[in-house]
Amino acid sequence: MKKLSTITIILALIFFSFVSCGKKVTAPKAGSASANDMLNFVPVEAKGVIMIDFHRAMSTEIARKAIEEDKNYKKYQEFVNKTGIDPQKDVYFVTVAVTEAMEKGKTKGSAIINLKYNKENLLSLIKQQEGKLTEEDYNGFTIYSSKKEDEGGCFSFLDDSNAVVGNEAGVKSVIDVLLKKKDNVFKNQALSSLMAKTNKEAMLWGAFIISPQAIEKITSQNPMLSNLKAVDAAILYFDYQNKNIMAEIKVMSSDEQKNQQIADLLNGVKAMGGMAAAKKPEIGEFINKIEISSAPDHVKVYAKIPEELINKLKEMKATEKKTSD
Repeated sequence: MKKLSTITIILALIFFSFVSCGKKVTAPKAGSASANDMLNFVPVEAKGVIMIDFHRAMSTEIARKAIEEDKNYKKYQEFVNKTGIDPQKDVYFVTVAVTEAMEKGKTKGSAIINLKYNKENLLSLIKQQEGKLTEEDYNGFTIYSSKKEDEGGCFSFLDDSNAVVGNEAGVKSVIDVLLKKKDNVFKNQALSSLMAKTNKEAMLWGAFIISPQAIEKITSQNPMLSNLKAVDAAILYFDYQNKNIMAEIKVMSSDEQKNQQIADLLNGVKAMGGMAAAKKPEIGEFINKIEISSAPDHVKVYAKIPEELINKLKEMKATEKKTSD
């Protein structure tokens, strides 16, 4: 796994903000923005959207413990001291707009971040890590890019509460929406209809249009997945309530028979996993929390995992690591 550099952390943060002025769209201020505000600036050509209520997620006890117990917590504190940005307090929304399908592990598009930040402090730290940045003026916005990245990662500060990160086309597309030179995702009927079916109250949710080409690539590599050829979209959400982590994925398909076959296949895999976990009750308990079902228009995978069980799994992993060392 590649070492996580400061620039990666910074870009991940900038991966949490967006919206702004231009001609002139009202830009949501950090602390008062809503998920719907953020969607207003997702470009119409988006094939998928991921919405993260980052502030709510980072406010949970489980997130606080994970950060404080992480071996890189010292680096986290150093980042806060240098930039004045505390991800637990200052980052509010991250909105990811996927404009092209994932290829070779990379997804093209943009991430819009709504956060409280000091532009000069953040830019100074990025330049320290990356050296000279290429700057381009685009309709009044400065687009910065680093040639250290294989494809030249870009970012732009949209206003004092929002920033955008992504490939060049993705960043420019968000700016075009801000300037009302391009429609937003609500003019994309297929994706808008799909988003309407998602659980928008969750801390993280997503909706994706899946192209026939993408499905063909998956099924051609594994004939056992041929039933997926009827799939054309997916929605998902992750949430945390009452010390439970909840997750749901729905794969959308209009072929009821194939949906049942996919569910049967997944339940078969689940059963085999349950048998393999006979010597590890924690894993078996985890697997038993997963529910798989089908309906005329989708296949659903749902899980409600108690935080207590997550802690058991972490302890089990730590014990195994000590034994192997």
